[in-house]
Amino acid sequence: MILDSLTNSSQYYALHPRIEQAFEYLKSLDLHSLPVGKLEIDGKNLFLSVAEMPVKTKEESQLEIHRQYIDIQIPIDGVELMGWKSSTQLSLPVGEYESAKDYQFYNDLPTNYIEVKPFEFAIFFPSDAHQPGITTVSHKKLIVKILL
Repeated sequence: MILDSLTNSSQYYALHPRIEQAFEYLKSLDLHSLPVGKLEIDGKNLFLSVAEMPVKTKEESQLEIHRQYIDIQIPIDGVELMGWKSSTQLSLPVGEYESAKDYQFYNDLPTNYIEVKPFEFAIFFPSDAHQPGITTVSHKKLIVKILL
């Protein structure tokens, strides 16, 4: 898991070839004016979802994992709390892994929480179970999905 500001995004380009492509694409956009929905950047390899996040408590949200994609989560106009736990420490799955949608939820509690402010980003790898969307104020958010 990585937490940083969008202004420092170039420091992470070497982690995966599509991370540079993702951040360079984001730099070309007016992030405030993006409509809610999905934007394909490179088909299934790289895409962006723009979401309106409703108010949600820690108790209303669950840890999730992805096996095929890296997540980059970026709040645009609100602060979001995100939980984290190593996927190797998970023990309370909720249902089966959904391969078509690349997710599985867990009832485990996070080991740590991070506060992600507007125009900061959190990168979650498949080894990172994460609990996004914890917020006291509805806000717009970007979720970039990068195929491994």
